[in-house]
Amino acid sequence: MSTTRDTVDVIVIGAGPVGENVADRIVRNGLTAAIIERELVGGECSYWACMPTKALLRSASALRAAQRLPGAREAVTGGIDVAAVLRRRDGFASNWSDDGQVSWLRSAGIPLYRGHGRLTGPRVVEVTDAGGGTVTLTARHAVVIATGSSALLPNLPGREAAAWSSREAVSAASVPRRLGIVGGGVVASEMATAFAALGSTVTVLARDGVLPTHEPFAGEQVVEALREAGVTVQLGAEVTEVHRDGQGEVSLTLADGGVVVVDEVLVAIGRAPNTQDIGLDTVGLKPGSWLEVDGTLRVLDESGSPVGDGWLYAAGDTNRRAMVTHQGKYQARVVGDIIAARARGLDIDNRPWGRQALTADERAVPQVVFTEPEVAAVGLTASAAAAAGLRTHVIDYDLGAVAGSALHADGYRGRARMVVDEDRGVVVGMTFVGQDVAELLHAATIAVAAEVPVDRLWHAVPAFPTVSEIWLRLLETYESQTRSRLGSQQAEAA
Repeated sequence: MSTTRDTVDVIVIGAGPVGENVADRIVRNGLTAAIIERELVGGECSYWACMPTKALLRSASALRAAQRLPGAREAVTGGIDVAAVLRRRDGFASNWSDDGQVSWLRSAGIPLYRGHGRLTGPRVVEVTDAGGGTVTLTARHAVVIATGSSALLPNLPGREAAAWSSREAVSAASVPRRLGIVGGGVVASEMATAFAALGSTVTVLARDGVLPTHEPFAGEQVVEALREAGVTVQLGAEVTEVHRDGQGEVSLTLADGGVVVVDEVLVAIGRAPNTQDIGLDTVGLKPGSWLEVDGTLRVLDESGSPVGDGWLYAAGDTNRRAMVTHQGKYQARVVGDIIAARARGLDIDNRPWGRQALTADERAVPQVVFTEPEVAAVGLTASAAAAAGLRTHVIDYDLGAVAGSALHADGYRGRARMVVDEDRGVVVGMTFVGQDVAELLHAATIAVAAEVPVDRLWHAVPAFPTVSEIWLRLLETYESQTRSRLGSQQAEAA
């Protein structure tokens, strides 16, 4: 066992995509940074979430696309090669080796401390490695918590029955004959899509519905497609007990007395912060809690004041602002700039949409759900906009009625929704549901983040014949409905 001491400008706990980007931004700003990781450098997204998940889904998506086109359909002579899909998934997970990510850290001049990092006092973190050796790191300016989150497991009788979390599902070496999925969110929906395509008989038990935080029609169309693919979807079903027969099948008892028997069960009901054993108690915070932050991501104590003199920050899932990888990386870039500016005594520009602001976390978070059909959304849903007190106009359009969609696939089905803030004349939310809509999303993200006036959007002419013509159709519908409404108001006034 050995003990050493090092001092750097900024210490980052957690080397997932958020922590890596924080450290990189710090170094790019001319300061020094050290990063701590107890598992694989690259984090959840690289090995158990974003990348391998999409690799599991992509082959079946490509096959469905071919089957929807005459000429291509006739060329398809077989089904999914499961082994090939799993090999490709393994490749995108780097075979669960972080050598490449470690090499990148080295090239960026960021020292890696492997082990478990715990706060022991203001600006001090102790790292314990696998052999019991310790390194005490002291930060001149800041410590950033970027430890992410883990799957939340319910406190049910039988919870020890070796249920899968998203990690086990994404890294599975084989496909179970029968898979039960508890939950209806993004992970549950994507894994139901993936494993049904890979040959499992899938049952989804979605107590709160499917994709409940999205526009209602998104969940409805995903449920319809899952059922068409042979998935059993039980909406409102609540699991009260889990039992595994030794190493064999799993029985899920429901609140209504029903029992679902499967070979494996995936629990996907939410996330919990990885803050249980990182020394929060030493700085007056509760271990295992989500971290409250201010507008510059400084961690706040129970009184709402920055911890200490404002040296502790949290970026990514642990602050629960926007729990998607790309938004965590956005936070990482901004907080790196903020810490560097404060270290030099410079002012912070965190006005809405300022250089060091995190406005997109509240107004323009994009997300794609890679189900069949895909769901792509940014900004506020219609209900969220109404709850925020905005006076809105909601425009829906059949995405399958666009010429580009008809060319894209025979029998194309989909829907688009645009939410307009009537008082400002800008788009505050967009949702697309349909085949391959993911690549439509960034245009919508730009429109929402830039607060492009609807009148100006008329001049962003979509190319013909593309699916992007949906923008023109939405704007035409908005104009028509607005004129009709104004006409009715004038008639009533007369």
